[in-house]
Amino acid sequence: MGNTSRRAFIRSFLTSTTILVAPSTLFGQEGTLTDLGGAILDLDEVTIFTAREIVTLDPDLPSAEAVAVVNSRILATGTREQVQEAIGEQPFTVDDTFADHIIVPGFIAQHDHPVLGGLSLSSVILSIEDWDLPQGLSRAVVDKDDFLARLSEAVDGQQDPDTPVMTWGYHAAFYGPLTRSDLDQISSERPIFVWARSCHEFILNSAAMEAAGVTEEVMDAWSETEKMQSSFEHGHFWEQGLFAVLPLIAPYVATPEKFRAGLETMRDYMHAKGVTYGNEPGGILARPVQDAVNAVFSAPSMPFRWSFIPDGKSLIAKYDNAEDVIEQTEALVDWYGGKTSMSKGSVKLFADGAIYSLAIQLRDDPLGDYHGEWMMDLPAFERAFQTYWDAGYQVHIHVNGDAGLDRVLNALERNLRRNPRFDHRTVIVHFAVSAPDQVDRIKRLGAIVSANPYYVTALADQYSKTGLGPERANEMVRLGDLDRAGVSWSLHSDMPMAPGDPLFLMWCAVNRVTSSGRVAGQDQTVPVEEALRGVTINAAYSHRLERDLGSIEPGKRANFTILNDNPLTVDPMAIKDIQVWGTVLEGEKFPVGDKPQQEDARLPLNDPDSQREFAVNTLNHALSVVHAHL
Repeated sequence: MGNTSRRAFIRSFLTSTTILVAPSTLFGQEGTLTDLGGAILDLDEVTIFTAREIVTLDPDLPSAEAVAVVNSRILATGTREQVQEAIGEQPFTVDDTFADHIIVPGFIAQHDHPVLGGLSLSSVILSIEDWDLPQGLSRAVVDKDDFLARLSEAVDGQQDPDTPVMTWGYHAAFYGPLTRSDLDQISSERPIFVWARSCHEFILNSAAMEAAGVTEEVMDAWSETEKMQSSFEHGHFWEQGLFAVLPLIAPYVATPEKFRAGLETMRDYMHAKGVTYGNEPGGILARPVQDAVNAVFSAPSMPFRWSFIPDGKSLIAKYDNAEDVIEQTEALVDWYGGKTSMSKGSVKLFADGAIYSLAIQLRDDPLGDYHGEWMMDLPAFERAFQTYWDAGYQVHIHVNGDAGLDRVLNALERNLRRNPRFDHRTVIVHFAVSAPDQVDRIKRLGAIVSANPYYVTALADQYSKTGLGPERANEMVRLGDLDRAGVSWSLHSDMPMAPGDPLFLMWCAVNRVTSSGRVAGQDQTVPVEEALRGVTINAAYSHRLERDLGSIEPGKRANFTILNDNPLTVDPMAIKDIQVWGTVLEGEKFPVGDKPQQEDARLPLNDPDSQREFAVNTLNHALSVVHAHL
């Protein structure tokens, strides 16, 4: 039954007198109207939520003032009188908590990383943008001197002189190179770990290198590539050098306690931004790490649900046989429970590198000393794509450059011609740099896009000068072209690659205002209603959940985001400033600021070896989901 016919059926069931009074329809030939009345009185109680306005995104009823909910599902929408009439004699209560608020479909975090976010948010945030976190606002760094001064304050604020300090967010393309000697001027005794904004490099001071045991003798045993992507002198480790040093630094930056605190911060942050459902593409492949995430995200008191897409890149590298790959992928379903789950029949693959490090593969050469990276070798990528394609999976693919996008579309077309599939919904994830001809090809091949509109806001100014040049930088994330072509697109933050704030993502897509205040690529702006769809119904569609989530229609889950203003009617520049009251998850109210009940989430990590292994696996996953290379 399609969406339209389902809506019509449910609505006719609720409003048709003929159906309600026909004994043969509901009770069989022996039923009576008395039986019907008694059965109605025995039905579960309905809650009718009223609001100043309900933006439903239901094409048959775009706006309403009341929504009826029973047993976590939506029963009816309309005016208060229409909803009560539809309910009839079924018992109900009216909840006017939101009478002065706007209800919109529950926001969906289409693509975010709780492990990466948990680690980064538990650090000292000193980044290129503001971060409005539950523990307070962290203002954007102005320049390198500002970074060093604020990091020095954080170091001085620590009571224990031996406690390591980790900061996240430094970006060399904005502030210039950062070295071990810079950090030694802050402290020569306390270990300092600087995790770069791209998440693919660390800079350590001398105390951190000494504590972690990073010596020249240790580095001499590394591979040539690992040594080439490291600097003992500057305490700088990137790409393969970062993975080489990872086992040594992980116990200092990814302890179970630090990780738990970071997950709770990410939970509270995303709830404060109105998220009711989220997903991590590239799910965890270390059971103790997944258990640690479940300890927070699976709890009954969680204000949103979270799903995980398996990491096909790692699985295809581990198993040679296609049957084994699929079997091991499907076996992961048992790793979840409560409010976490696996996205069955979905997988994540990788094309080229990260936009923040400009490791993207471009058709034309970049400006400056940058070079692209492939995150999967071509034979592995093609084998993975075909393996999962033939098993009927929906494939989500990380890709940032236009040459990277060519690789993805070539693989898609080759498999479509070899083994045609209907409604495959292959997802192009991130969509930083593309060309107009590729938009036409995306449409023709039946792919959809999950885009990060923050790239324009954060990077268009700087990358106009270096890396991409003005034309490519201004046209990044060409949502306007997708919209005109009729390609389904959604919005994501890739948290913490962008703030995990759906209203802010809408603001970025609608306005395309850069950090300097100019508009980059005016022709790529999109209407505000389409941006709202990008964080609701289109995001649900990208996960094949549109029959369950994404709009306020009878039969769907009662997931709502409660706002102080209507994003469709405020000044477009004010969208990001709309206040979030909280959320309704499957009929249950979750106000912002209400702390979830603390669950007993202690992990069996009682010995140093278990704690070290946990830390290494945690940091390895955090890095692998965004930029690991095979």
